[in-house]
Amino acid sequence: MADRSPVLRIVTSAARGSLKPLGLAQRGRSRLWIDDHEWWLGVVEFTPPRTVGSGLHVGAMWLWQDVDHLAFHVDAVRTGPEPFRTEDQFTPLALDLSRQAAANVTALREKFPALSDVTRYLTSRPVRRGFLWETFDAGIAAALTGDPATARDHFERVLRKDPLAPWMVQAQEKARELHVIAPDRDAVTAWVARAVGSCRSKLGLAPVTAVIS
Repeated sequence: MADRSPVLRIVTSAARGSLKPLGLAQRGRSRLWIDDHEWWLGVVEFTPPRTVGSGLHVGAMWLWQDVDHLAFHVDAVRTGPEPFRTEDQFTPLALDLSRQAAANVTALREKFPALSDVTRYLTSRPVRRGFLWETFDAGIAAALTGDPATARDHFERVLRKDPLAPWMVQAQEKARELHVIAPDRDAVTAWVARAVGSCRSKLGLAPVTAVIS
């Protein structure tokens, strides 16, 4: 639903003050801001509620999933919504949301400074029923850091699930391919580089060398 109030203008102004200095870029004129780390993104959305106002959702997205939309694969925070009544009432709320966004972007950067940190996080998480992509992500991270046994274990978990939806079929096709090449770190790195490049193209992001480190 399109904003029929000054909400977007106020939120954008607040975000520019808090997020732009950190190097984030706004997606057009939307409520979305991107923290680009080449093979993963920090994603900030000032979520529109059912009524006028704004909430906040901050998380990380792994570009090796190669999708055509922004996603939250790891949640950092989900807040709100804050209602809009008047500009004077809403402006400080928007400023607070933008400061929360900046703090959580910084926390994500500190949590995932390198691939090894991502791998430790993904492979140490409990396996959650219904979260097949989390298991897939852990497998990729393990393969990239030279742990084919852990990678294959996670890919096998993906492959054991009944493919009840097209997205599950897709996940299993990728997992099957990666299971084969898991011991070859260079092959996995090349696979991920292609996936990241494809995803960046679909999202309209600038091409990069996709240095996985």
